[in-house]
Amino acid sequence: MRHCGKDFCPVAGLNMSKQTPFTLTIFVADGDPDGLQIVERTNWNGKAVVFPRATYADVRQRDEFSQTGVYLLLGPDEDSDRDMLYVGEGDLVRDRFNQHIVNKDFWTRAVFFVAGPGQLNKAHVKYLEHRLVDLGNRAKRVKLENGNAPSAPKLSESDRAAMDVFLGNMLGILPVLGVNAFEQSSAAAIATPSNPLLYCESSKGKGTGKDTPQGFVVLEGSLASLTEVPSMSKHLPHISKLRKMLVENGVFVEDGKFYRMTQDYTFSSPSQATDVLFGTSTNGREAWRDASGRTLKEIQEAQAAG
Repeated sequence: MRHCGKDFCPVAGLNMSKQTPFTLTIFVADGDPDGLQIVERTNWNGKAVVFPRATYADVRQRDEFSQTGVYLLLGPDEDSDRDMLYVGEGDLVRDRFNQHIVNKDFWTRAVFFVAGPGQLNKAHVKYLEHRLVDLGNRAKRVKLENGNAPSAPKLSESDRAAMDVFLGNMLGILPVLGVNAFEQSSAAAIATPSNPLLYCESSKGKGTGKDTPQGFVVLEGSLASLTEVPSMSKHLPHISKLRKMLVENGVFVEDGKFYRMTQDYTFSSPSQATDVLFGTSTNGREAWRDASGRTLKEIQEAQAAG
């Protein structure tokens, strides 16, 4: 059983001043912690089903697979250190998975969401698919395999409101399952005296950011080096690939002698953030400093001692 809280609403794109705790139950249906999982949230009629691709033949006859739902296919992206993602929907999710076993090679695990009998119909899940693809494209945290952005179906005002609530519950569950593809990066609004905004600067770039539970967020307007040291592609190939991906996705745009960041972006660590900004290997906990000049390392050591 998991007790969770979150101070960010991915649906509205707003930071909330008060956390909203919730409880998840995760049922390991086949006794293997890496196998089939059924995830439910208190006071919600939906559920998530998580399974590795290798187990599909064994689990596909479960009732959940014969329901209407929206699903995610996840697997490694060979061009970066991040995931690839495909978002889809199906009247019977089993039919869609049967197709993807044959025609999509990249995915290694899947997550899908269903609800109680009669709670979701085709228009509902097409709306959820549309919203997820839009959020994924805006977050730019993974490579989306969806060739085209699905259009939004016509829903009544009440149905659309109900699906936004359903979507919000999904987005609360997904990070617990290790899926952060839809989280919009934001740091400025939640900076606090104990966790302040941080700054780094050199001849190679200039950044503003914040350490968060989701990762290290670098803010829009930060500047990154146009070039990287020659050895990076050999010794830190994932950084080279990530820099390339950020340029391709429009997060980095050329602006004079630097790349300028067009949106807030979450990196896996402070060092990854400065590696990408400066185009060279760094110690991010030494490079990032608060307004008074304390390094991130010094801040965290002082907090631990106190």
